[in-house]
This record gives sequence, C-alpha cells and structure tokens, in this order.
Amino acid sequence: MTETNEQDMDRADRAPGQTEASGRRYILSAHAFSAPPLEPALYIVSTPIGNLGDITIRALETLAGASLIACEDTRVTGTLVQRFGLKAPLMPYHEHNADKQRPKILDLLSRGEPVALVSDAGTPLISDPGYRLVRDVVEAGHKVIPIPGASALLAGLVGAGLPSDTVLFAGFLPQKGGPKTARLKELGNIPATLVFYESPRRVGATLATMAEVLGGGREAAVARELTKRFETFERGTLESLAETFSGDAPKGEIVILIGPPGEQAPADAADAEVLLRLALETMPVSAAAKSVAKETGLDRNELYKQALEIKAGAESGT
Repeated sequence: MTETNEQDMDRADRAPGQTEASGRRYILSAHAFSAPPLEPALYIVSTPIGNLGDITIRALETLAGASLIACEDTRVTGTLVQRFGLKAPLMPYHEHNADKQRPKILDLLSRGEPVALVSDAGTPLISDPGYRLVRDVVEAGHKVIPIPGASALLAGLVGAGLPSDTVLFAGFLPQKGGPKTARLKELGNIPATLVFYESPRRVGATLATMAEVLGGGREAAVARELTKRFETFERGTLESLAETFSGDAPKGEIVILIGPPGEQAPADAADAEVLLRLALETMPVSAAAKSVAKETGLDRNELYKQALEIKAGAESGT
C-alpha cells in the first residue's frame, strides 16, 4: 500500500470532530504552522483553479481547523490536502449524493463542529448546486462564512480586456442547438459583459453559434488553462474566435467572455473594404452596407458611399 493510500484511509477512518489539536496544522514551503480553532459554522472555502500556489493562508487555516471537509471528489481534494499536510477527513458531497450527505453535515454543525465545503477548483457555489446546502444550513440557524479566493470567472474577466462594470455570469449553456440558440437570444441584448463556462470539446461550435446569434463583430475573448503553465487569452470578434477554434478541440477548461451589445471590435477602412467586397458578391449596395455596419459598428451611410465606389470601380474594370 502506498503512503498516499495510507494517508487517505487514515483521514477517512478518523471520525469528524475528533481531530486532535496537533492535527490542526498545515505545511507551507516545508514549514508547519498551527491553525487557530474555528467557531462552529459552514465555511465556503475557495481553492486554486490550477496553480496550487494560489491557495490563501486563510483557506489553509480553515481547512486545517475544520472537523470535516466536504468536497466534490475526494481524489481531487486529496491532492490539495496532501500538498499542504492537512489532516481533516474528507467526505464526498456532490449533486448525486447531496440529499444523503446533507443531514450528516447539519448534524455536525448542530454538535458545534466547523465544516468546510470546497469544490474541485475555484469558489464553491459558482456553477454548482452547493447553494442548497447553504440554504438549509441558514434555515437550521447555523452560520455560513465565505473564505474567498480563486475563481475562473474573475480571473477570466480581469484578463479579457472587456468592460467589467456590469457583468452577467451565465454558467454553462445548453448543449443542444435549439435551447442554446434560445438562451443566447435571451441574453444577447443585456447591457453587460457575458461570461460562460464551456467544455473544450464544444467551444468551437458554441462560438460559431454565438457569432450567428449575437453578431460576428461583437468583441469577445476566450480564456484557457487559467493560472496554469499554458494559460492563454485569445481576443477578437466572435467571428474570428469561431474560426480560431474551429479545428481540433483545445486542452483545458474554457471561459468565454462576450462584450456588451454595441461593443464592436474597431474596424479600419481596409477591413471595411474587404467585408464590403465580399458582401457585394451576393447583395445589393444598400444591403451590403447595412450588413457590414452591423458587423463592424461603422457608420452605415459612409459604408454605403464606399460600397457605391467599389461597385462603380468593378463595373468600369478599375
């Protein structure tokens, strides 16, 4: 049996609430630190979204002092607790077993024990069903204490270069085409930067649908592998990003951010001329100008004049 498996079994076998005082500690940079006792409460603890160096001291003190850590996947959280020498027992808590496990957590709280809730990565309750536990804990008269930290939503937002004064987090879109299109139409005119989580397998198709429904010229960004070694931000229009991600599925978790309506990527005269020439191949002058104006945000009247010049030049052979 490996040392890791022995440690996991030791944590699982230890009864919640019986963690000895010497177990309330964490290890950081090869140094052991004692964690102060915690008041009875449910602690919503943010954990790193990739780089374990993003853990906060307060999060470590909370996890070290908790009688129980409720987590989505004990294997994922097990990596975290092993890295920082934490001793609190782990209990799986996710959407498939929540109804069974929730009473156990409420019972611990009623006996004056501190309990920590974590997700696999980032801040719990962001795009997960943990809010039901918080609601029941509050209704039972217990305290809920958030321990803030990493969040893919915020990391993506601050690196995207899009307006951040008004933001709407929409989580995951429906997977099927019809419901996905309907949801995007509901969100499309909201005057805010829209933030979505998406699977790398679906990101190309989703961006193509976004470009079709919301307009290809709308500013957007795709953040990938946030806080990790190969973190990337791709910025551009929805149309250009759909093209960028039209090939093989990228690796890593994806955050898609879309600027508010009217936030079109700047277009210069050369861009407009290319778009107008393409549009004039299938449209009359007025319709071409209207289409390019919608895509670029440029003045429709000026585009109409430019389209007339292009058309006249084409007819004269110049």
